Amino acid sequence: MTDRPDVLVVGAGPAGLTTALQACAHGASVRIVERRREPFRPSRAMIVHPRTLESLRPLGVVERLLRRGDPSPSARLHLGRRVVSTTLADVALRDTAFPHLTLLRQADVEQVLAEALEERGVPVERGVAAVGLAQDRAEATVTLRRDDGGAEPVSCGAVAGCDGQDSTVRRATGIDWRGRAYREEVVLADLDLDSDLDAGVLHVAAGRDGLVFLFALGEGAPWRLLATRPSRGGDAPFGQPGQPVPRPELRELLDVAGFDVAVGRVAWSARVRLQHRLAAAFRHGRVFLVGDAAHTHSPAAAQGMNTGILDAVNLGWKLPFAAHADEPDTMLDSYERERRPVARQVLALTHLVFFAEAAGHPAPAFLRGTVAPLLAPVVPSLTRPTLLAPVVRLLSQGWVRYRGSALSSERWAGGPGPRAGDRLPDETVTCDGMRTRLHRLTARPGVHVLLARDAEEVGASVVEDCPVSVHRLTSRPGRRMVAVRPDGHVGFRGTAVADLTAWLRLVGARARSADTATQPADTATQPADTATQAADTAET
Repeated sequence: MTDRPDVLVVGAGPAGLTTALQACAHGASVRIVERRREPFRPSRAMIVHPRTLESLRPLGVVERLLRRGDPSPSARLHLGRRVVSTTLADVALRDTAFPHLTLLRQADVEQVLAEALEERGVPVERGVAAVGLAQDRAEATVTLRRDDGGAEPVSCGAVAGCDGQDSTVRRATGIDWRGRAYREEVVLADLDLDSDLDAGVLHVAAGRDGLVFLFALGEGAPWRLLATRPSRGGDAPFGQPGQPVPRPELRELLDVAGFDVAVGRVAWSARVRLQHRLAAAFRHGRVFLVGDAAHTHSPAAAQGMNTGILDAVNLGWKLPFAAHADEPDTMLDSYERERRPVARQVLALTHLVFFAEAAGHPAPAFLRGTVAPLLAPVVPSLTRPTLLAPVVRLLSQGWVRYRGSALSSERWAGGPGPRAGDRLPDETVTCDGMRTRLHRLTARPGVHVLLARDAEEVGASVVEDCPVSVHRLTSRPGRRMVAVRPDGHVGFRGTAVADLTAWLRLVGARARSADTATQPADTATQPADTATQAADTAET
């Protein structure tokens, strides 16, 4: 903890914790505050996508996340009287170490990230709310108030507003919050069930009234219920658990869905109001909006937590690097210019999927209630890995690229391989005589420069807070140089050291010597991630 941190993160959900961890890993002094006193809250997100795991891998938390999750979930689709089984264990994505969807509770994600921060000496300060904000060109000042009433003004270099849909930070900046409420709501409950349902399977029922999910990942009781239905109104904050749902209404949801179960103890239940909105700006001076504070949408397609984490990975390294950059504002502006278009497209995707899943309009209701059961016999053929791969790539945001970004320097146009702004694919390469995978080679914080076999040597100077590691790929012929950003996107592609140096200066990075930076992949991971190493070995 420091009196004048480089970054003050407001909100300790997945987006806030990732922002703090990414900034800390790249040299920033960080404080993170959370108005909730208790760490636990009911999980609203349950799926982690491949791209999210890739982005978190350099932070050394993926092995712990995978231990808590299920990387090979199975599902049973209840379509009328028909039940169809499918598995999501391997969706045939060959350019990633994580070719699967992972069933993982948001509460577990938050705990793993908070523990990783604690290990870096950055505890989450709970029971602390941001109640005021002012800024000038030099710094921002946030007034913090503790549960005991004590107030503290904190000056900092930047504020990351990760405080959810009802963001205090966003309201303090006056940034417009554009969108509207949905006519549907979500019902959540943890409960005991007397049934023959397999507890190791995600059960999904589709009907005219919407979708009902049942899975054995409850946090107050064995089973979690998630269902959509027409909104009952109310004034609870959007996205937050509202009023409890009476037991008869829970039984009715399960009966209408066709589940032959008896409801026992209800540990807790809640209605959750939904909206889809997008902040008019993601940056206001020294203030940045991340995750649900910047964009919010329905839970369809499992985008909320994953998109927030990817926002955080994008912003977290730029805040400390900007201090060394030739053009700091170019660095900081790139966050909004890269991530707001992505958020807009995610909003469109989730709006479309949610319309199909939950809308009371006659067309989707007919498709769910009448057409879906008729298609049940062909569903297994539609869920083959080769057909699921493009769907998972879409949901996982594998399509995201920043080619038009000011941080994307393309100096070798027309050649094969990812262009500046693209995600770095995971491929098998040889580095220093060792066969490895690209994502294993780059699985530590910092910028990574990949030199083809005949590329020029890169001179070395070191800025401690902005590490750059240099790797020579002897299996890649030619003179090409590729610089990979800390968020896994290519920032530079070219053949001239002068052009590479100009890009490093633009983003505020400096290169370590090739002798000390090019290491065996085992020592390049911080800390060693044995689960992902095993995945790499299997793919190689």
